[in-house]
Amino acid sequence: MKKPLFLNGPSTTTRLLLLAVASILLMTLDHREGVLEPLHRAASSVVYPLQQAVDLPLEAVDALAGWFTSRQQLLEENRRLRERQLEQRAQLQRLETLQTEVERLRGLLGSSQELETEVTITEIMRVDLDPHTHLVEIEHGSHQGVFTGQPVLDASGVTGQVDQVGPLSATVRLISDPSHAIPVEVDRNGLRSIAIGNGSLRRLELAHVPKNADIREGDLLTTSGLGGTFPRGYPVARVTSVATEPSQPFAEVLARPTAELNRSRKLMLVSTERLREPPEGERRGAEGSGAAAPAPGPAEPPRGEGEGGAP
Repeated sequence: MKKPLFLNGPSTTTRLLLLAVASILLMTLDHREGVLEPLHRAASSVVYPLQQAVDLPLEAVDALAGWFTSRQQLLEENRRLRERQLEQRAQLQRLETLQTEVERLRGLLGSSQELETEVTITEIMRVDLDPHTHLVEIEHGSHQGVFTGQPVLDASGVTGQVDQVGPLSATVRLISDPSHAIPVEVDRNGLRSIAIGNGSLRRLELAHVPKNADIREGDLLTTSGLGGTFPRGYPVARVTSVATEPSQPFAEVLARPTAELNRSRKLMLVSTERLREPPEGERRGAEGSGAAAPAPGPAEPPRGEGEGGAP
């Protein structure tokens, strides 16, 4: 059998090189320009039913486990929940009193804007297994009003924020991710800083804290509201250690996240919207309540400090 003198088409090596160059080009364009974003959304819509089907066995096992829970365990759990509910009701009464006092002080200072918060409950579908990124996938997407950058909480504190959004699901980047940073303040005295993830679910680092800063072990860190992403006042972490070295310009401050990053399955998506300014009559009444006309209210802090900026 005679072999042809010329082969039809390029060689296998040439085809492989062309495919590699095309792949690199497509990945670069997608990373820089997002040219494949419609394809990602379409693939997310197609894969979503398969993800739900994969989760069905786990849900069935959970249901069977619940059916076989003993009556005594249910009674004990019910008793603990009732006690916890009573404790939280007492705390809520105190918080309502404090909220009334804060609103009264805001009126006296001539505050012109307030924040209203809405929360949507969602559930984790999948956890990214890459050890260098801390990402989870939730079962809500753009069809349910989820948007990129949206704050995410659990029952104990800030969990992270939405990183990517598909039609029926979204990806959340946890605050422990090395690329995540969140503006925080010490609840005790208002000292501001930036909490940075370092790849550990149990530890955050505070950036550029002066050695003489008034911060100590046990201090609660809450969202400062700077940057416009996270509303102010949500718990983020609690300081676990403060160390200073003569050779270092700043103190080394470590904190433990209050959220249960490796345990929570139910999460809350937070949405905030500005309310209208208070009526002119109320504003004048607040200004007239003092002995002398007060000076104009203090300006809002600059919004230019993003999540990765200096405090």
